[in-house]
Amino acid sequence: MSQHYLTPLFASRSVAVFGASDRVDAVGQIVFANMLASGYQGALYPINPKSAEVQGHKAYTSIFQISEPVELVVIATPPQTVPDIIEDCGKHGVKAAVIITAGFSETGATGQALERAVLENALRYGIRLVGPNCLGLMRPGIGLYATFNNGGANAGNLAFVSQSGALCTAILDWAQSNDVGFSSVVSMGSSADVDFGEILDYLVSDQQTHSILLYIEGIRQSRRFLSA
Repeated sequence: MSQHYLTPLFASRSVAVFGASDRVDAVGQIVFANMLASGYQGALYPINPKSAEVQGHKAYTSIFQISEPVELVVIATPPQTVPDIIEDCGKHGVKAAVIITAGFSETGATGQALERAVLENALRYGIRLVGPNCLGLMRPGIGLYATFNNGGANAGNLAFVSQSGALCTAILDWAQSNDVGFSSVVSMGSSADVDFGEILDYLVSDQQTHSILLYIEGIRQSRRFLSA
């Protein structure tokens, strides 16, 4: 059977974190610390043009400094930097991105223009995007904890997909104290690209997922959702 096109998002073998840093409580610092603490099983690269080392690991000034393939990037840098980051990622062969950064269509005309530029660059290179303005993505079974949520998640067979980052945080906190585990947790944010239907299409064929829980505020691609 052929590999699902969202496999680089859910089962990535290499992750680069843009904005990874040592600055306490910065979003990029939390994301990279979470990836280290979760025991991610693939290659992990911090990208920070101002640091030679991040949290004890060699840092890279750009994705072009990484000689190996990168399947997934997590972006936690200012919004105006994101279109060029996606362009560079496309040239490097990246196929999926989680954009945690806020400041896009939810902020007005300037943010909308930035979001269009991000989507145009992603489309040109075939990069699929989760977000922007999201909490991130978790696959506890492989230690993929690409999120700035504080606190872990147990591995299990329940997938949770939510447009609300606050609800994600609340349910993850409850799940930890009630021994509930997850195959995936996906915070959709603005859903500028990948929408609920595509996430469902992947999860229904995922052997680690037995049940799917959704929190939906709005759907962009209704036909794809109903089909899934």
